[in-house]
Amino acid sequence: MQSLKIIFIGTPEFGATILNGLIDAGYKPVLVITKPESPVKIIAEKYNIPVGHSMSNIKDLKPDLIVVAAYGQILPKEILEIPKYGCLNVHPSLLPKYRGATPVQSAILNGDKETGVSIIKMVERVDAGGIVSSIKCLVSRDETYKTLSDKLADLGTKSLSEVIPDWVEGKIKALPQDETKATYTKMIKKEDGLIDWKSSIDYIEKQVRALNPWPSTYTLYNGKILKILKVEITNNKLIIKEVQPEGKKPMNFEDFLRGHNDFKIPC
Repeated sequence: MQSLKIIFIGTPEFGATILNGLIDAGYKPVLVITKPESPVKIIAEKYNIPVGHSMSNIKDLKPDLIVVAAYGQILPKEILEIPKYGCLNVHPSLLPKYRGATPVQSAILNGDKETGVSIIKMVERVDAGGIVSSIKCLVSRDETYKTLSDKLADLGTKSLSEVIPDWVEGKIKALPQDETKATYTKMIKKEDGLIDWKSSIDYIEKQVRALNPWPSTYTLYNGKILKILKVEITNNKLIIKEVQPEGKKPMNFEDFLRGHNDFKIPC
C-alpha cells in the first residue's frame, strides 16, 4: 500500500497538517502542488518532495491517487480522471453542510455545537462529490478559528490514513450527498472583520473567535485600525480582553486603556 503513487494538492496550515500526516502514515507523495511560500511548501521541502505550482505535468506522473486539502480551486475534469483511484478531498465540515471556502469560520459564527471532517471523491462541482468518510467532533464554547481548524486537521489526518487502504481495495464506496441539505459558505473579505457594535454581544463574541487571525476583527479609533483580538461575555456584558493597535504588538486591553483612556466602545 505504501507504494501508491500519490500527488498532494493544498496550501494553508490545514493542508500542511494533512500532508504531514500522510507522510507519517507512509504515504509520501511523489509531488506536491501548492502556492508559492505556503505552509504546505515548507512541509514538502522538509521531506525533499518535489513542489510544483501548476498541474501541467500531473498526467506524465500517472498517479494512483490525488489527495486535496484546502487548495481553494476546483480541479478540471481532465485532472480528476487521471488517477486510477480518483481524487479525494479532505473538507472540514459535515457535508453537505458548509460547502465552500469558509466552513470552519461558519461553524463558529453560527454557534454550532458540532462539526466534523468529510472525505469525498471529487467532482467538478464545489464539495459536491460522494462521501467516502464523515467523522464528527464537538465545538467547544471558546473555540477559535485556530483551535477548531487544528482540531479538524488532526481529525482529517487520522481519518485519511484509515480511509486510503480501504478505498484503494474497494472496501468502501462514495455515497451521494443529499443535495436538499446542501448549504454554502461565503468568501470572507477584510471588511467582514469590521465590528458593528450595534450587533448582539453574542454575535460579536463569535465574530472575534471566528475571524482571527484573518481578516481579524477590528474597530476604528482616531482614524486607525484597532484589532479586537479577544473578548468574553460576563454578566451579559461584552468585555474586551486583548487588542492590537495599528503598527504595534498585541496587548492586554487594560494596558491599552492606560495610554488611551478616551477610548470607548462606539455603541
